[in-house]
Parts: sequence; structure tokens; C-alpha cells
Amino acid sequence: MEPLTEIPRSVLERGDVQVALEAHDFGRLFVLLRKWAGISFNRIAVACDIKSSRVSQIARGDASITSMAKIEHIADAFRIPGHMLRLAPRPWEPVSSASPDGVASPRLPLLNGERGEAYAQAIRETSKRLVALDNELNGLPIADMAALTFKAVHRRLGEGDYEHRHERDIRAAAAELAEVAGWALFDAEKHSAARRFNQEALFLAKLSGDRAIELLILQNMAMQSGWLGRPREELAIARSVIEGESLPPRVEAIFRVREAKGLAGAGRESEAARSFDRARSLVQEGERNGDPFWAWWITANEIDGHQGFALQEAGQWRKGIPYLQRALGEQTSVKVGYRNISAVRLLACFLEVGAWREAEDLTLDIMPTIGETASARTLRLLVGVVQRGKLLPEAPDSLRDVLHHVEAAINEDAYAI
Repeated sequence: MEPLTEIPRSVLERGDVQVALEAHDFGRLFVLLRKWAGISFNRIAVACDIKSSRVSQIARGDASITSMAKIEHIADAFRIPGHMLRLAPRPWEPVSSASPDGVASPRLPLLNGERGEAYAQAIRETSKRLVALDNELNGLPIADMAALTFKAVHRRLGEGDYEHRHERDIRAAAAELAEVAGWALFDAEKHSAARRFNQEALFLAKLSGDRAIELLILQNMAMQSGWLGRPREELAIARSVIEGESLPPRVEAIFRVREAKGLAGAGRESEAARSFDRARSLVQEGERNGDPFWAWWITANEIDGHQGFALQEAGQWRKGIPYLQRALGEQTSVKVGYRNISAVRLLACFLEVGAWREAEDLTLDIMPTIGETASARTLRLLVGVVQRGKLLPEAPDSLRDVLHHVEAAINEDAYAI
């Protein structure tokens, strides 16, 4: 008999649900099950043999699930196929007749072997797996993989090598893949390539009529403009979206952040603060059914990180510290591969205000992650912060020693183990 908490297939196929499963982000999963499958926290607690109060803590990000036995229990309670949680096939999964050893082997769509609806699904599956890899550890290097995969899809689109009745869906899936590649190239500091991929992603999103992905691409383009020292361009993109249509709360929130960053970069600090406050209030309204699948990472902590970044860039280091500390406070509920960037900016603030003990403690926390950090943006920032710290005449010797160790770790052979 099927359990009462079995997740509908339509929910399992959602991008936000699959990202949560791939990352073992059970807090996010519980929230999404309540939202999309109507499974209450009380039912989740009963199904998973967890206290209701504990389920609420996990959903808020105040606790996590790491026990393999409990993860297997969750898979069985919700009928989640083993491969979606990086587990062996579960006993209740159907046995594939194509598997010679009788072990269930879920078939994944192949990018090179499909031409119709399954081809669009294969492209989306690839994008989801790339996003999950990007959010593992401190971000795995996916830029080249994403770019080359999109180039293969782009070639087939140009050749018309697909079933044309599924053209719109395939183009929408390709736009999503190009967006992932554009983001990854940006984080790898391959900015010219990132711009090209973002433009192609935007073109495909417009052709397919996928406004949700189009908005994510515009958000990425605004972010890159700000990063490259073009705050007025960032502001212009943000306002063109905000003023052009009614947006779901989390989507408007991230464009308010881009508006705030553009204003801050242009020296309009009081206006920037108001835009940050507006973004935070929108996120506090909670999730809505109109939020797109990609909005899972737009949280109050994400906004705090951006506001701390803006204050640090403006030389307001003391003001920036509490925002960056809050950005680092969310350890379990939403994981992104670039999360160490806030730690590096916080270190810069500690150094500038002479908080030597805090700077040394934070540097020691950062050091073990250096060899696993793929974000070129994060590493470049860290190099600059370390060099600045070594030049500060008042810095104590113990801090200088730790900074030298960080510098050595950055310059180590990336393939040393």
C-alpha cells in the first residue's frame, strides 16, 4: 500500500524540490512539501518519526538531518527514489527489466539520445545537477562543464535536430541551461564569456516566452554590471524590471537588492538603505505560490550579505560587520556555493577596524576551505584582503602569521591531497 505521504510525481519533478533533494537540504524540502504537496509539518513529523518541534527547527534552518538511517527513512516515507537522494535503489522501487543483475536502475534521459519532450527534460535535469554541484561544499567548478554542455545543445538547436512540436519547451530548457552557464562563468571571472551566454540565454527565454527564466537572467546581468563597476547599469536593469510589471515578493526583493547596490555604487546611500529595507520586508512576507522555482536562495541572509558588501565597499566597515555576520549565520537551511564570499568581506571589515582577535579567528575558519573553493571571485577577493592585512602596521604578529599561511594555501597546487 502506498504511504499517505507519498510525494506526487509532479512535485518530485519540480526544480526547487530536486535541488533540495540533491543537496540533502531537508529543511527546504519540508517547506516545499508543505507548499506544493500540502503535507503539513505534523504529518511530516509522524511519517519521519521526528518530533513536530524538531521538524519546525529543521524547516527554519536551526537544525539539520545527517544520519543516513534517517535519510533512508525519509526516502521510504515519501517514496523518493534512491538516486534522487544519492542512495541505493529503495526496496519498494520497481525493478528495471533492462538491468541484468535485477537491481533497479532509474533511467536518466540522455542529452544526445532524445529529440522531443524527453530532450527538454534531459536539458533540465542537466541544469539541476549542475546547480547542485555548484552548491556542494564551497562550490565545485562547473563553468566549463556548463558552457560545453550548452554549446552542444545550441548546436542541435541551430541544426533543427529535435522534434519541432516541442520546440518551445526545448528552447525554454536551453535558456535555463545557458543561464546556469552564464552564472558559473561570472563566478569564474570569465566575464566576456558570461555576457555572451547571458545574452543567448535571454534570447532563448524571450523566444520561448519563459518570463521566469528571463527575470533570473536579467538579475544575473544586473549583478555582473555592478560587480564590474557599472552601478548605473545595474540600477537601470533593476528599475526596468521593477517598474515594468507586478512581481512576486521574492523576485521583487532581489531586484530591490540590485537597485540598492546600484544606488550605493552611485553614492546615493540613503536611497540604497531604503531599497534594502524594502527588499527585506518583501522576503519577510514569506513564500507565495507565484514565486518562481529559482527563488529558493532569496532570503533575509542573502540580503544582509549584499548590504554588508555595499557598506564594506563604501568604507563603512563597522556598519557592515553586523550585516555580514548575519549573512554567515544561516548554516543549514539554504546552501549556496559562493557563501564564503561574505566571510572574506567580513574579514576585510575586521582588519580595517582593528578587530585583530576576530580577524584571526575568522581567518582560521576560512583556511581549511581554501583548497575546496572554486569561486574565482571569492579567491580574488581573499588575495586582496590578505595583502591588505599584511600591510597594516598595527596588526599583531600572530595574525600576520595566519595571513601568510592563507596566502600559501591559495598558491598551493590545486591537485595536492
